[in-house]
Amino acid sequence: MRRIDALLAEYGESHQNPTNKRVHWICVPVIFTSVMAFIYSLPPVAGINWLWIVAVLVLLYYMSLSPRLALGFVAVFALAFAAILLAGWIVPLPLWATALIAFVLAWIGQFWGHQVEGRKPSFFKDLQFLLIGPAWLLSFIYRRLGLAW
Repeated sequence: MRRIDALLAEYGESHQNPTNKRVHWICVPVIFTSVMAFIYSLPPVAGINWLWIVAVLVLLYYMSLSPRLALGFVAVFALAFAAILLAGWIVPLPLWATALIAFVLAWIGQFWGHQVEGRKPSFFKDLQFLLIGPAWLLSFIYRRLGLAW
């Protein structure tokens, strides 16, 4: 079994309850995007925004697990970045404040979902599951489209 398959299966063990799954479909993308927004809000280094540095590192991590999933994350990053730009235009708060509010509310939702599930979030066991959550959702999209990851 490939490492990505084992990670997705282990992550899925604590995400069986339909309510918790629905919560994750909302909260994981919000958390992912809000973290991107926090990073995007940091002052650039040598004219390079920190988000692009972190995005490359995260894509390399996903590439090590599954090149096909990493390709999907290019689209995920693009959609999340579009949401960040949109939020910057329509929300009358600084981007970091919008991201903080979204981040806190989404984590409240995540913990509620796990309370419904009756299991602790996977990242309590291993921090890399913070990056596996988005991959878990993307794997469902791949499956729905008949694509291998």
